Amino acid sequence: MSEIWKLQKGVDMSPEAAAEVAKIACALKSLSAYTSMVCENEEDAPSDLQAIVDEGLEAMQKIFVW
Repeated sequence: MSEIWKLQKGVDMSPEAAAEVAKIACALKSLSAYTSMVCENEEDAPSDLQAIVDEGLEAMQKIFVW
């Protein structure tokens, strides 16, 4: 796992599992940036897409320091 993906204090996870979860975190960050750029107004985005992405990012913040 890269040094940019540091686990929160108290999170115990194998390096292999952390590397896989880091891939998900990276995908969520990318999806968040993409939806922000593409969906400039409310009618462009599915009603719950941003909320789902935000929930995923909040969950990843409980695992990783960023």
